[in-house]
Amino acid sequence: MKNDRLAVLALGIVVAAACSPVVLAGDEKDEAEGMSAGTFAGMKFRSIGPALMSGRICDFAVDPNDPSHYFVAACSGGVWKTENAGITYAPVFDGEGSFSIGCVTLDPKNPYVVWVGTGENNSQRSVAFGDGVYRSRDGGKSWENLGLKESEHIGKIVIDPRDSNVVYVAAQGPLWRSGGDRGLYKTMDGGKTWQRVLYVSEDTGINEVYLDPRDPDVLFATAYQRRRHVWTLIDGGPEGAIYKSTDAGKSWRKVASGIPDVDKGRIGMCIPATRPDTVYAVVEAAEEKGGFFRSTDRGETWEKRSSYVSGGPQYYNELICDPVDADTVFAVDTFMQFTADGGKTFQRLPGEHKHVDDHALWINPKNTGHMLVGCDGGIYETYDRAKNWDFKANLPITQFYRVSVDNSTPFYYVYGGTQDNNSQGGPSRTRSPGGIANEDWFITVGGDGYETVVDPNDPNVVYSLWQYGGLVRHDRRSGETVDIKPREKPGEEPLKWNWDSPLILSRHSPTRLYFAAQKLYRSDDRGDSWTCISDDLTRKLDRDQLKVMGKIQSIDAVAKNRSTSFYGNCVSLDESPVVEGLMYVGSDDGVISVTEDAGTNWRRTELFPGIPDNTYVSWVRASQHDANVVYASFDNHKNGDFKPYVLKSTDRGRTWTSVTGDLPDRQIIYHVIEDHVNPKLLFVGTEFGVYFTVDGGTKWIRLKGGLPTIAVRDIDIQKRENDLVLGTFGRSFYVLDDYSPLRTIDEELLKKDAVLFSVKPALRYVETSRLGGGSGRAEQGASFFLAPNPPYGAVFTYYLKEKLQTRKEKRREEEKKASKAGKTPKFPTIEELRAEDEEKEPKVFLTVRNEAGEVIRRIDASREKGLQRTSWDLRDPSLRPTQLSAPTDLPPWVRLPAGPLALPGTYTITLSKEVDGVVADWAGPEKFEVVPLELATFAAKDRAEVMSFHRQTARLQRAVLGSLRAADEAGNRIAHLRKALTDTPSADAALLADVQNLNKRLLDLQTKLRGDQTLGKHERPAPPSIAERVDTAIDWYVTSAPTKTQREAYQFAADEFGPLLADLRKLMETDLKQFEAKLEQAGAPWTPGRLPEWKPGNE
Repeated sequence: MKNDRLAVLALGIVVAAACSPVVLAGDEKDEAEGMSAGTFAGMKFRSIGPALMSGRICDFAVDPNDPSHYFVAACSGGVWKTENAGITYAPVFDGEGSFSIGCVTLDPKNPYVVWVGTGENNSQRSVAFGDGVYRSRDGGKSWENLGLKESEHIGKIVIDPRDSNVVYVAAQGPLWRSGGDRGLYKTMDGGKTWQRVLYVSEDTGINEVYLDPRDPDVLFATAYQRRRHVWTLIDGGPEGAIYKSTDAGKSWRKVASGIPDVDKGRIGMCIPATRPDTVYAVVEAAEEKGGFFRSTDRGETWEKRSSYVSGGPQYYNELICDPVDADTVFAVDTFMQFTADGGKTFQRLPGEHKHVDDHALWINPKNTGHMLVGCDGGIYETYDRAKNWDFKANLPITQFYRVSVDNSTPFYYVYGGTQDNNSQGGPSRTRSPGGIANEDWFITVGGDGYETVVDPNDPNVVYSLWQYGGLVRHDRRSGETVDIKPREKPGEEPLKWNWDSPLILSRHSPTRLYFAAQKLYRSDDRGDSWTCISDDLTRKLDRDQLKVMGKIQSIDAVAKNRSTSFYGNCVSLDESPVVEGLMYVGSDDGVISVTEDAGTNWRRTELFPGIPDNTYVSWVRASQHDANVVYASFDNHKNGDFKPYVLKSTDRGRTWTSVTGDLPDRQIIYHVIEDHVNPKLLFVGTEFGVYFTVDGGTKWIRLKGGLPTIAVRDIDIQKRENDLVLGTFGRSFYVLDDYSPLRTIDEELLKKDAVLFSVKPALRYVETSRLGGGSGRAEQGASFFLAPNPPYGAVFTYYLKEKLQTRKEKRREEEKKASKAGKTPKFPTIEELRAEDEEKEPKVFLTVRNEAGEVIRRIDASREKGLQRTSWDLRDPSLRPTQLSAPTDLPPWVRLPAGPLALPGTYTITLSKEVDGVVADWAGPEKFEVVPLELATFAAKDRAEVMSFHRQTARLQRAVLGSLRAADEAGNRIAHLRKALTDTPSADAALLADVQNLNKRLLDLQTKLRGDQTLGKHERPAPPSIAERVDTAIDWYVTSAPTKTQREAYQFAADEFGPLLADLRKLMETDLKQFEAKLEQAGAPWTPGRLPEWKPGNE
């Protein structure tokens, strides 16, 4: 047959500059200039995890020489790297243009050359797209995009083991449209240029490519025809096939003998390294003719060994050959399967206490009992061939569809529903100095999770969703969960629940819920009973009559409508906070329905300006400020349209205008939310991050501080704290603590040299760890996952129009400007260079004062331009001896130096600068409150008296520790004097007795200060030293009053220290100086603490 052999010429050349910079999707310049992303980069998001269930893994790339060194492709969480077998992982792809990853491959000649194919290579409803092929030459430290940016989903990358410049890329191509960079691509120059060596059609891409282990010029490739839309999946077609080339891809032919001659879907393959004449294939096919096939003649003919196909080929259908036993093959599946007889029979790989939905497998070729498995729940490792699994609970890559917050005190909780990892809840911060641990999180309902809403008055009442309208009421007090899903009554039409059905809790009644299928339901008794308050709110389209790949697909099409919600249901919902009963409902087929009387009457809009027909209404949001205003976002990416769409109505949904403004292309909008104070301050969650606008939607600015390139599927605002909380699809939760400075930002304000923003109340409490110690991690090791709390204490936000530069920085900036303008930079004079050398770096700092105006603390701050943040830990400064650098390698039980905890009350903060020793106030003051949490059972009744005592002990500690340091320095001086004395022939030997006497007196004083070292050395009981008594008196990490024992310890130490300090002063300031003068007269060499005398002519 003429189609049996397909000679393929290069159909196009894609050129990529090898060192071209990678531009983030929808990115803005990083420079902090005016209303730009760089200006706000100092307001950093905080990752709060969780990692207790991790997220979907697509691939591993393991160093063949060192299996503890490997890379992980998180399907929608970027690329991660470990160099210690997973004790820790580090993200290495956060700044690139994609977060969705299909595959990762190491150069067989150099494990630090890493190739990444972006765009998850599954065809699930939740996958995201990529922007081509990346390569790192330095083990993931830096990356370059090498093209194929319209491939969107890459199935596999294979490198010719003979020549690292020869690389093949299996590009599945776009999932939601035709065209794109689709087919098998080859480069022979390391990615500078690409040749498409196998092309089937604009609807069919290449899923996998394999090289014969003996002869890399022999290739196999699987063609994959598929399409997904909101309403359907078609996971195969007549163009699905296995191709073979024997000339390194110059020509191809189908190898189909024994393969069913029907439409085929996803085909997975593998070739056993120990028997490469054998080729295995798992074939998805129409008419139930799929199965597991084997060829023993290099793919020329095929035998069907069994009917095994994975439970969902569009999500699995990948094979991994055992590296030793050619008859053993593993198949990723809901529960991973394996055959030990070449495919005749399959059985489940043991997986007790392990997550399901496996997608990636690596088998150690030197020890096949050692495996890594990547699944929807993260990474598992076994060393006993799957009998027992170790879970890597330190990868915060959970895919959250939704996020919500409650009103718990003192710290609110964050909830969210995940892709296949349940609905989870946990604290936004803890009282542990280490932060938030996996143990702080809990499950409210299983399955794939979605919206969670919490009673605003009782945070123990939690409503959570799972897929297709599963709804429960969870009781945090008891842990009990009650099913409250609405059900059809006899004779009613079946309800069509979306995978992600919309649920809200009315702002007008904490017992009222609204929940939508294709109809809207209302409950006024917390879900115990429901009333339908609408008819079908969709277009009622028949999805089987909608064209896919240019035609109406047969009912027998491969996997038709599998893993797809019923079409024609509600997907977004809101009620006006201002007007009870004014409601908006958005559908998956592009309808927004409105009722102004709680469902008695409805009107609908089906056409929207600038929005393609039938576009998915991803969010509706009624204004908190104006009853007539409502916002809506639209998502058309499942038609291959990645444009952002945000609309606003000022007449309750009758007419709409775009507020998309200058949002970049490819920033699909999932969520829009309005600030509760400033109605012009809006936020949107997009495919690649989060943006805000302060002018109602004309200009949008990206918030990127601390946030990787990631899809922000949902946003909530904790109004009490003014926190912006993100639910990301692949990097768990992020929080922007106190975004309130954005409310007052505009171009005029940014013209000021410096601005200090208002400060939220600071909570006063004592941080404690359930594990003990001051770190929060205790002895749990590096793999113990902790997400950071916000800085303890008062957080200050300020803005600098320009960086406070040193002279050298100013000169270099001027030189760059001159060079850029084509001019010769001015050469500095020697006086200018000397001024640079002698200059002390200018400083920016903040000064904390109490209500009486007394300076409590000065806090160093960044001198970089843009918005910056720093914090005060609510403590007096430490009065320990000054150190020029922070102490390192402290034992875990030793705290960093700090002073007593400040009193509750009113304080002010002022922003200042110091240049050449001259201090000037720059902005402020701003008032703020320090508010106690009152957590202690035996809290002090008279805080002022307690503070007075603490400051007394601090002053005594300052004097005692200073005396110890001074005594040590005196000991050093005496040791040098003894040596200098013996080195000076003209010195009187009788002075040795004097220096010995000085040393003895000093040792006696040090013993009283520090303790009897001789008794301690010989394990004898010793009386308390002055320093020990001071340590007993000091306890600044409680809010209770000092004990009597502590007060006595202070008094005992004070009584003993007074006379000792006088003796030490006499020794150091009188006796020691007199002795040093005698040595100076004798002409002794210099010793510490002594300035030599010299006069001309005395040589």
